[in-house]
Amino acid sequence: MYISKVSLVNYRNFANANFNFKKGINTIIGENGAGKTNVFKAIRLLLEDASMQYAYKLNEGDFNRNLDKGLWKGHWIIISIEFDELNNEEAIQSLFIHGSGIAEDDFVKKASYNLFFRPKADVRQKLSELAEGNTEGLQALLKDLTIQDNYETFFTGKSTADFTDPLTYRELVGDFKKVIFPSTIDTSKFGSKIPHQLSISKEVSFTFIQALRDVVSDFHNNRTNPLLTLLKNKSGEIKEVDYKPISDLVKDLNEKIEALTDVQNIRTDIKSTIQDAVGLTYSPSSLSIKSSVPDEAEKLLQSLKLFIGEPGELYEGGIHELSLGGANLIFLTLKLLEFKYRKSENTFANFLIIEEPEAHIHNHIQKTLFDKLNYSDTQIIYSTHSTQISEVSNVENINILAKKLNHAEVYQPANGLGPEKINQIERYLDAVRTNLLFAKGVILVEGDAEEILIPLMVKRVWGVSLDELGISLINIRSTGFENVAQLFHIDRIRRRCAILTDLDDAICDTTVNEDDSEGLKKYKRRVESSKKNGLERKINLDTFEAGNTFLKTFYAHYTFEVDFITAGNAWEVVKVIGNVYTDQTTKNLAKIELESGDVSKYGKRVLTMAKQEGKGWFAIMLGKHISYKTIIPDYIMDAILFAKETYSVEIMSDIVDYRIRKNNIENTTLDFSICKAELLKYREGKATLDDVMINLDLVIPDDQIMDLIDKIK
Repeated sequence: MYISKVSLVNYRNFANANFNFKKGINTIIGENGAGKTNVFKAIRLLLEDASMQYAYKLNEGDFNRNLDKGLWKGHWIIISIEFDELNNEEAIQSLFIHGSGIAEDDFVKKASYNLFFRPKADVRQKLSELAEGNTEGLQALLKDLTIQDNYETFFTGKSTADFTDPLTYRELVGDFKKVIFPSTIDTSKFGSKIPHQLSISKEVSFTFIQALRDVVSDFHNNRTNPLLTLLKNKSGEIKEVDYKPISDLVKDLNEKIEALTDVQNIRTDIKSTIQDAVGLTYSPSSLSIKSSVPDEAEKLLQSLKLFIGEPGELYEGGIHELSLGGANLIFLTLKLLEFKYRKSENTFANFLIIEEPEAHIHNHIQKTLFDKLNYSDTQIIYSTHSTQISEVSNVENINILAKKLNHAEVYQPANGLGPEKINQIERYLDAVRTNLLFAKGVILVEGDAEEILIPLMVKRVWGVSLDELGISLINIRSTGFENVAQLFHIDRIRRRCAILTDLDDAICDTTVNEDDSEGLKKYKRRVESSKKNGLERKINLDTFEAGNTFLKTFYAHYTFEVDFITAGNAWEVVKVIGNVYTDQTTKNLAKIELESGDVSKYGKRVLTMAKQEGKGWFAIMLGKHISYKTIIPDYIMDAILFAKETYSVEIMSDIVDYRIRKNNIENTTLDFSICKAELLKYREGKATLDDVMINLDLVIPDDQIMDLIDKIK
């Protein structure tokens, strides 16, 4: 038995979400605030004994933020956990087919366990009696609803419905726009009530290990101390007679401490001093000094402390003396031992949920931890924003969380892909890491030059980094983009992916003439062959991306280096001539060719220079001369704008402010006072980007910020 799906409707930052899980190890990855903790809270409400009480204490703050300002009224929170491979044990089957008996060959193999937080029966009855379209009546009924008086928590089992389907939700809950509400609930579809005394949490082993925040405090707290929890569990197995010799010794010790001469003298002095101060009438009737060394088993256990030595050190100290990583690793170890003790009991399934185990733990330990925690009889679910953990996760066992306005979306990157394609993705992710899984947008490039220079150009031209924009740039190191790009699809990762590649159009006339030298003929044939390959690549990529709104290819007309000069950046390349050539005649000729404006000349020269130095090293040399004056080629700018779908007021304001400052440093006579005032109004929401653009056009009409704003508009 394992969790195959978790569905969340209207719960916290999930308006409508499905998490799909496999047997074994699963990973939920996502940025901070995407909802990793919330999905675990939802699971715990149904499967963790200690959290069951909170299932009956949900409030309006637990509704999705799209339902704020009273819009939650009448709506339901639905948390549904689907289990697969159920066995025919009566105790577990009774949770899903309660009251209907169990046929020997007809037991439930897959079923859902659901939490409904919904209006009470009287409210649902009144809703069902409303006439269709009676909006005023609906509003009048909803306006006085409160969580405390009008809502209830209700558990069902054996449902077959997909609660995240809007049609299913309207059938179960009602249609608020048309004012149509059901009078009865189809229990065969939505599940029958599970009696309060029945609970899956009683039939399974469930351990939740929270994110490691301040484990030193947890060790000092008797309620959260994992060592004490383990000792309590074990102490329950020890007979009282085993503790009696220790208790007798402690009692004898207490009596000897109390009988010490100094202790008795102090007792006598306290008593006489009180009598002298207030007299016999108001003095205590008795007064003793007693030793309170505990003789009870639980209190004795509380006095035990863990002492640890850091790796490679002989000194053994307390938890508070360990590094954060060391303390966290010990805490995690004790929680895992607690899980081992629990799962050794006779349960139908074992679930281990671990929240962000990577805190303060070295990269190698993170990957080793993930690799080692593979219990054959346990389903494990991690949440993480660690690329170290995600890179060793199987792609078909990953759920990706994406933060959107007032809600989060869940993506399964292997959804709809066959084993061969999944294997291709796995091999790639093993080779180049998985930061593309965390990005808000992705750009795939084919070589080192793009990988080195594009982030540098964006930072020095716009004043913001690709990281600030939430864009990951991934070097495929070939033109085989499809293996990775197939991840970005409406059925898988619903994020934009731009492919940057070369069309490799001919930079010269490729017609071979009889009087051409052999070297020239060979060069023309090579250029023509590259052109042919580029056209074939475009045809293949056009076919591959057809109908996929999350994927688009952007082409350098020639190659990255050639198009870089074509965009107006000959000056930067001229600056590295001295690093490539030593002969003055060659230097002079190279400068003339690079500044010629003739693509057949500057194209051949820059490609010769890049080939001689190696494209990666040539890009590093060129990077030293990238400045705010460098012009980002249009195809690259278009790819960036595609990968990042929206640009906030804050981002645009920062870019415009950066361009103003850079231009002002270059030319102090430029008057940007009106532009700055308009930019401030734009930041405050009192002006539009058009207003900013109009004023910039009066001062720096030819600056590339104008092109950027025009494209974004």
